[in-house]
Amino acid sequence: MALPAHAEPNPTLAGAFAAAWGRQPVAQALAERERAAQARRSAADALTPEPPSLELGGRSDRFNRDRGNAEYEVGLALPLWLPGERGGSQAVADAEMTAVAGRAAALRLQLAGEVRQAWWAWQQARNEQALADERVTAARRLRDDVARRVAAGDLARSDQHQADGALAAALAIQAEGLAAADAARLQLQTLTGQLPGEPLFASESAVVETQTENLLAAHPRLKNLENLGDVSRRSLELARTRSRASPEIAVSTRRERSLAGEAMEQTWALALRIPFSSGPRQDARLAEANADLIEASLGAERERERLAQEVAAARSRLGAAHAQLAASDERARLARESRSFFEKSFRLGETDLPTRLRIEQEAFEAERQASRARINQAQSFSAYRQALGLLPE
Repeated sequence: MALPAHAEPNPTLAGAFAAAWGRQPVAQALAERERAAQARRSAADALTPEPPSLELGGRSDRFNRDRGNAEYEVGLALPLWLPGERGGSQAVADAEMTAVAGRAAALRLQLAGEVRQAWWAWQQARNEQALADERVTAARRLRDDVARRVAAGDLARSDQHQADGALAAALAIQAEGLAAADAARLQLQTLTGQLPGEPLFASESAVVETQTENLLAAHPRLKNLENLGDVSRRSLELARTRSRASPEIAVSTRRERSLAGEAMEQTWALALRIPFSSGPRQDARLAEANADLIEASLGAERERERLAQEVAAARSRLGAAHAQLAASDERARLARESRSFFEKSFRLGETDLPTRLRIEQEAFEAERQASRARINQAQSFSAYRQALGLLPE
């Protein structure tokens, strides 16, 4: 059943991630998977590899000769651990418990990447919408100013058309920005189940460069593969131990009489069943376990290489974002000053309308680029944390 959507007044990236994780099916089933792993560990701690079995039997000649012949038997069969099998089963169970937690951590990080992408896309779209609103306001103010001056005879009718066209272009950009913001909001809402309110622009916590190696060594994706490799290794060792089916020891008692009127006689029996080696079946289990181990080991090695490359690329993009932000801020400052100069000269009649419109366009693009660069810097830092395996904060 879908959760009711509600607007969060001051949404944060960490809050959005927490809401998204709570909606994931794997999060809902995690407790049961942990319970299953714990149950397998308890089974490995048991005194027997399988539960004991009770054997009941009886024999009588009542339906043929009917001479009173009767026999009743009760037995208990106990499976036995092979040498080293119990310890191997406990090791596999422990590795599986660790693997369940590791898989959950890897899935949390994967979801964090999706939430981060949707979050910053929404931030960027809301920023574009706000800039478009400001542009419409400025274009409308310029249009009204031009209309007054046309009425006073200071400007030509063609200038009015240019001002009206600039306002129409700004309105079109505003509509496009609104549609993009709605699409980004719905994408984020799909993940979190919440209707996002006004975005709270804030970068994530800083990462100390000296921690990079430690963070990569504990990366959830890498740890997940290493945990799977440990499960495969333990399973291979257990498969080598289980060279045959479990032997059984059986204790039984029998009460019988030959003819009616005779006393019942009771006897006891002790039996040991030792299966032969499984041969080809054992070879198949060993080959499969060894293949899983090879795949997990090589997968962890390749993943370690990919993570190092991802971190290097994310660090490079972050450095470029810093440089881009500095250049964009400088361009925006110069564009604001130029716009102020040309506004005065336009009021004094020293600048024509096309030049004024061009300066307005340049100032808008400079502000737009600076705002984008500011968000892109925060997004690049968020992507750097994602590459290091850190969850949103």
